[in-house]
Amino acid sequence: MPDKQSTIAKLVGVGAALGAAWVAQQIVTQSWKAASGHKPPKPEDEGDARLGEVIAAAAITGALVAVARVLATRGTATFTARTSAGRELVD
Repeated sequence: MPDKQSTIAKLVGVGAALGAAWVAQQIVTQSWKAASGHKPPKPEDEGDARLGEVIAAAAITGALVAVARVLATRGTATFTARTSAGRELVD
C-alpha cells in the first residue's frame, strides 16, 4: 500500500507544481502588462523587444516559476506526510 500512496503523492506533487508554475506565469504576464502596457517579450519574438527587456522578462519569469514549483512541491510533501501519519495511526 505505501507504494500506491507514494505514486499518488508524486502525481499530486507534479500536478501542484505545474499548476503553481502556470499561476506564476499568469502573475508575471499581468504584472508586466500593467507596468509596461504590453505583454512580456518572449525569446522567439522577432525584433519587437530589446535584448535587455527579453532578459529581464526571462529572469523574472524563471525565478517566480521556480519558487512557485518549490513551494507547491514542499506543500504537497508536507500534506502527504501528515496524511500518511494519520493513516498509520488508524491502521
